Amino acid sequence: MTDLVFREATAADVAAVVALVESAYRGEPSRGGWTTEADLLEGQRTDAAGIGAVVGGEDSVLLLAQRGEDLLGCCELRRAGEGGYFGTFAVSPAAQGGGIGRRLLAHADAEAVRRWRSAFLEMTVIAQRGDLIAWYERLGFARTGDRKPFPYGDERFGRPLRDDLEFVVLRRPTATPAQVP
Repeated sequence: MTDLVFREATAADVAAVVALVESAYRGEPSRGGWTTEADLLEGQRTDAAGIGAVVGGEDSVLLLAQRGEDLLGCCELRRAGEGGYFGTFAVSPAAQGGGIGRRLLAHADAEAVRRWRSAFLEMTVIAQRGDLIAWYERLGFARTGDRKPFPYGDERFGRPLRDDLEFVVLRRPTATPAQVP
């Protein structure tokens, strides 16, 4: 079987990335994996305009993980001061649990250091996703104590099924530049 290959997304990848993210987080297909938000939100998770902005951004990159022609994972990296913002992280529900997410995160960490000399990666996770937060904590992320409001009323991010959603901010130090190949 072909090994995992990482590459930077182009405009030609936008539709496939939107489909991947939607399948990992929303609707019935997302229930095939453990990252589903289907019990918290319905509607879209992202759209072509949002993904296209990351792909075309000056201080952002969308990284893809592929095996052969199969798109298995993606993540966004964005320069954020002395750190990097890590988001739009998705692995195909059928491929979850196989180490792809860990490998993609390690690749993103190295890219943030290589591109911007980022000292840390920071991300937001819905506070009610305890299982997902615990996974990130096992990978070195820690809660900063900061919280951010959920964008209620903006259907670009979905339609909440509860009224208490908010984000917690997680951060982890990146590998030092000497550790990055």
